[in-house]
Amino acid sequence: QVQLVESGGGLVQAGVSLRLSCTVSEGAFDKYSVAWFRQAPGKGRAFLGTLKWSGNSVKYSDFVKGRFTISRDKDKNTEYLQMNTLKPEDSAVYYCAAGNLNIGSSTYDGVYHYWGQGTQDTVFS
Repeated sequence: QVQLVESGGGLVQAGVSLRLSCTVSEGAFDKYSVAWFRQAPGKGRAFLGTLKWSGNSVKYSDFVKGRFTISRDKDKNTEYLQMNTLKPEDSAVYYCAAGNLNIGSSTYDGVYHYWGQGTQDTVFS
């Protein structure tokens, strides 16, 4: 089993940047696929991106491509979601999630069985 803890959320003005962190259990990046999702009020969870377990490629949703960047510090067991030029519509609870390696770069939240507690980001104009 893997544990995930998100941090870094907050209340920010539109146009600024924010970096979220997802700290996972020791060794988890070698055993699990990790992805980022967000959930806005009244909506389902939306896939944002995932860094391939090998760490050499990233898959993003089209609506964040170019603004959001995922990176990883394996020594710190931490993955980062850098969000630039934030918009009010980016307001949501942000989650990192883990699933078995065989799911690859799946965008479907149902195959990720382990979830962090989420961190709230609110962007005001």
